[in-house]
Amino acid sequence: MFQPLTSPELRAESTTRLLIIDDDEKLCRLLRDYFMSFGYSVETAQDGLEGLTRALTTPYNAVILDVMLPGMNGIDVLRELRRRSTVPVLMLSALADQDDRIAGLEVGADDYVPKTFSTRELLARVRAVLRRSWFSGTASGEFDTSPISLGGLRLEPASREAILDGTPLVLTHIEYEILLALARARGRVKTREALLLEGADRDFEAFDRSIDVHVSSLRKKLGEDAKSPRFIETVRGMGYRMRIPGTEAIQ
Repeated sequence: MFQPLTSPELRAESTTRLLIIDDDEKLCRLLRDYFMSFGYSVETAQDGLEGLTRALTTPYNAVILDVMLPGMNGIDVLRELRRRSTVPVLMLSALADQDDRIAGLEVGADDYVPKTFSTRELLARVRAVLRRSWFSGTASGEFDTSPISLGGLRLEPASREAILDGTPLVLTHIEYEILLALARARGRVKTREALLLEGADRDFEAFDRSIDVHVSSLRKKLGEDAKSPRFIETVRGMGYRMRIPGTEAIQ
């Protein structure tokens, strides 16, 4: 799904800082020149440790991270980065193994793109994660910023905070969007397709398990068991729903 940006998004894009972490210098130059032609400020790093250091010491709007890196691989870089940052991260990999993709999502990647991508597709994916970062929780009349409380869980869309029993949760951008979409549905089932469009801002692909991975990560952070969920219930053959306190669980 490739959508033109609106005027506010174009203004935001012109001040966007990207970090590309990939040991393929030719690819880095190609992507740097491509994104710079759209007004992005782009920096590159050729190994995992250098990339991690830059990502933790410089404010970037998004990071494009290769899985296969010398010294410190992309999964380990992302794991360390997620301990201290929620910056949107898109993983790149030449590997077609679905387990590799799932590993990146479980660690906290916002999206995963195989290296068979076109630059146009990568631009669309970057814009999608940036769009969520720029506009989620804004005070515009187009967005509902009303707090939501559900049995010990409180969401503050205006500040993008999620608080469970008085303790703030550390969520990635896409995890927060999925949780917010389920909470706003208040007991209604949300299909995987709908959650992918609302949370990741892209179309659902056959056998796409990314939503299941993100929901699994959310459940861990919410401290719940999928078999007896306090919040997120699986509706077989359909998707997920946020359980309203006091209602009977789905069997």
